[in-house]
Amino acid sequence: MQVKKTLIFIVIAMLTVVLGLQLFMFSSYKSGSDNSDNRYFMQSRQNYKIFQPYIPDSLSFAGEIVPIDHLIVRERLERELLAIMYWHSHTIYMLKRSGRFFPIIEPILQAEGIHNDFKFLAMAESELANVVSPAGAAGFWQFLKKTGQEYGLEVGTDVDERYHLEKSTRAACQYIKTAKSMFGSYTLAAASYNMGTGALQQQVSAQKTKDYYQLFLNEETSRYLYRIVALKLIWSQPLTYGFFIRNKDIYQPIEVTYKEVNTEIPDLTAWALDNKISYLELRYLNPWLRTNRLPMIVGKTYQLAVPINMSQKQSVEKIEEPNQIFNDSIKVE
Repeated sequence: MQVKKTLIFIVIAMLTVVLGLQLFMFSSYKSGSDNSDNRYFMQSRQNYKIFQPYIPDSLSFAGEIVPIDHLIVRERLERELLAIMYWHSHTIYMLKRSGRFFPIIEPILQAEGIHNDFKFLAMAESELANVVSPAGAAGFWQFLKKTGQEYGLEVGTDVDERYHLEKSTRAACQYIKTAKSMFGSYTLAAASYNMGTGALQQQVSAQKTKDYYQLFLNEETSRYLYRIVALKLIWSQPLTYGFFIRNKDIYQPIEVTYKEVNTEIPDLTAWALDNKISYLELRYLNPWLRTNRLPMIVGKTYQLAVPINMSQKQSVEKIEEPNQIFNDSIKVE
């Protein structure tokens, strides 16, 4: 009998502790509920759940149908969705960076007559960062030195325009136009961006099909289009895929003005200080500058971006709905 009383006492004590913790957590939540940031971060303390990725009934890339009812196609897309959904650090960083760099890429695609979906190709290539691949491809659009030069980019020791977002985007548009003319579709044009037009043409001829989704290709290229489509889905509907990010968490475009330069600058550090900015800001906004000097090619003029404002607070103040979830209608207020 004494043992039973002891057990009953222990159970009651445990229930009391659990109830006390629940009340404490609830009261803590309520005490901070008058602050939208507190309410937002409280969401992250809720139980974390893993879900099957959502796949819509119909889907397209650059206006061309993705046959997602096909078993192989669906499973390949699902693989990329899972990889991107649950690699949180990279995906959140890409979503945040898209707010700063898509506004630069999108108008160039439109002006060049290239479908807007190709901004996700840049995201797939580099995660919207000036990275260098093991093969030496560089910049957002991952141009090799030879290919970049073929499409009009200056690639040298001091200046490397593969890192110039506007110029490299225009070069990428020219590549895509050429590839689309060759293959007849944006889908194959995108695939050729990964494996090259010559290698893809060999596979198209050998397998007697121009349907990317029915081509047997190398591992990287066979996954490539699906990764782009998965990025499009997640960026377009981030909340559907578990990314609860507010508009004010997205990196905003940086306001800049441009200084025209047509003479040599032997010391960019001194030039930056003369223009009342730091060398760090100069290099961040002009990543195509690869050393501390800017030599001059006869007849060529460079435009150096100089920041107007580098205040994060003022950047956020310009957002119309800062507490609205990115690419959604839900607000955390």
